[in-house]
Amino acid sequence: MTAPTLSGVCPECETDLTVPPIVEGETLSCPECLLTLRVEGVVDGQLTLQMVQVQLRDWGQ
Repeated sequence: MTAPTLSGVCPECETDLTVPPIVEGETLSCPECLLTLRVEGVVDGQLTLQMVQVQLRDWGQ
């Protein structure tokens, strides 16, 4: 018996993602572009993903 999985698509690089069950509000990283994504919704095994705004550090250069 296989474990249940959810699927979605990275909104940045359009990579197909398959992940173990997670809930709305959790975050994950895209293995292709390494972008942090937040789960906005889960409907019938399909994830709705949103990019998380990341502040880059200003190193003063």
